[in-house]
Amino acid sequence: MLLDRHIGFVEALRAAGLTVSLAEDIDAARALGHVALDDRETVRAVYAATLCKREGHRPGFDALFDLWFPALVGDGRMGAGIAAGATEGYELATKEGDNELAQEMRDDGPQSLEDFRTELGAALESDDRQRMAELAIFGVGQFGALPGQGPGRSTWSSYTAMKRIRPEDLAFRIMQGLEGQGFGEEEARAVATRRIGTFVGLAEADANRRIAQEKGVEQIQEIVVRPTLDRLDFLSMRRADVEELRRQIYPLARRLATRLTQEHHARRRGPLDFRRTVRASIATGGVPLETHHKPKRPHKTELVVLCDVSGSVANFASFTLLLVFALREQFGKVRAFTFVDDVTEVTDQFVPGGDLVDIMTGLVEQSAHTARFGRTNYGRAFTRFLEKYPDALGPKTSFLVLGDARSNYSDLKLDALKTIVEGTRKQWWLNPEVRRNWDTGDSVATRYNDVVPMVECRNLTQLSEFVHDIL
Repeated sequence: MLLDRHIGFVEALRAAGLTVSLAEDIDAARALGHVALDDRETVRAVYAATLCKREGHRPGFDALFDLWFPALVGDGRMGAGIAAGATEGYELATKEGDNELAQEMRDDGPQSLEDFRTELGAALESDDRQRMAELAIFGVGQFGALPGQGPGRSTWSSYTAMKRIRPEDLAFRIMQGLEGQGFGEEEARAVATRRIGTFVGLAEADANRRIAQEKGVEQIQEIVVRPTLDRLDFLSMRRADVEELRRQIYPLARRLATRLTQEHHARRRGPLDFRRTVRASIATGGVPLETHHKPKRPHKTELVVLCDVSGSVANFASFTLLLVFALREQFGKVRAFTFVDDVTEVTDQFVPGGDLVDIMTGLVEQSAHTARFGRTNYGRAFTRFLEKYPDALGPKTSFLVLGDARSNYSDLKLDALKTIVEGTRKQWWLNPEVRRNWDTGDSVATRYNDVVPMVECRNLTQLSEFVHDIL
């Protein structure tokens, strides 16, 4: 039973994007033999130490651990959703406490709901996390049930529970209590919002636990666990994801640069020098014990990047530019241009050792000059690029386009793009949209793909692999 859980958990981690080798799998199993298995947080720590290698993977790891190793079954007290490191003050409550609360609220009627809200308000005001966790479990069980659902459908919903409980209405009461303790208005609002968010998160985790218990963990783990940051689609990122990715871009560039340097050293020998090898073999009776190679000619790509910075693809273009310029030592030369319906050069924004915030601010200000009419026009951008920056192209230049190929039904100017292709050594086009959406609506991906090879690039992993391949 425990072995099945262990294997299922490891497979779920791999499916969520964590790299878990067979050796790490065995290490985790051996480490579990040296700790008390009834101590859930110790088991969590053992798994995290042996299987989770990156900080960005920890949220997904914790969510899967809570699903595969829940602290309770059914209507127990402590449930999933208590993140590692935030468990101080969380202890298994007694069953008597559960009965006491159940006796107070025998049904899900208006009076019981009002009593529950009173209890919740007191817990939020005093920041009693253990009581908040208990009430989250009780609230989902009492107000989040969906009876009468058909076969295969969930019978628990944290959304339904929160619609009835309305914890956001308690924010004013919490703020009053905090202001009485000397908090300012803004600080009190932020603290109240955070406490309510914590309660809602605990309720969502408990609803997921109940659904997993009904339908099986395998049926829900893909829905509950968000992809890791490096596998998250650029076009579906939230603001917090964007901020986190900006912090991760330079460490990623360093790892990629180290990997490239190691591979270049491994391939530093050029082609076989047949004459030197045969000549050297005379000393050993004609047996070529040692091969000789011609020196390898170093070649560095001169890259020109043309980025669509309109709307939702702006994040994708920004991250690609940041990654390319973080790796600029790997290229012979890099020039960057942004466009909406006009083109401007932004190469000077990427100075060595520059602050990331200053770079992004300068990039946004300079890119504001690229929207003369405010609508993306790829055809006009290619034409203006040829008119304003013909010196950017040459026989040693590689040309990279970043954009979703949605040109608002304007003239595509394929001739201008073909002129650019004829004036450069290599060409690529990275499209952040999923391939099945190409050629839908105003997308002209296939027509541009006939001129410049287009590659789907939806997340940081695909972007890193692409940059690695072109170097």
